[in-house]
Amino acid sequence: MEQNEVVLRAIGILTQSAEWVRTAGSENPEAAGAAEGAGAAGDPEPDATPGAGQIGSLLAEVFPSFTVSPEATPLEAAHAVTEAALPAVMRLIGAFSYIYAELARVHDSGRTDITSEELLRELALRMSRPGDGA
Repeated sequence: MEQNEVVLRAIGILTQSAEWVRTAGSENPEAAGAAEGAGAAGDPEPDATPGAGQIGSLLAEVFPSFTVSPEATPLEAAHAVTEAALPAVMRLIGAFSYIYAELARVHDSGRTDITSEELLRELALRMSRPGDGA
């Protein structure tokens, strides 16, 4: 999966998350606060969390499959996992960092003519064009 595809998927998750928070707020105003503060005790199981499938799908596509030798020591196994996963972790961090930086740049400039959702759509269009990328 190319980096621009990872960015597009991250934009989709962030765009959808705004809808999840809005939906939670309209159904139960107290749930909106809980959705924004995810990670608190009593949160639903990960499978019940809105977007868990979309996030899981992205992780499955970004992270490679690999095997660790049954004879490997725990330290060797840890190194193999780290070596295999590190590029994927860096791509995910890069994608979300790029999106955050773009959102922050627009916010910090004081622009009021564009919402965060509009900016996410604009970024998605930009990333979809051949030759453009993060």
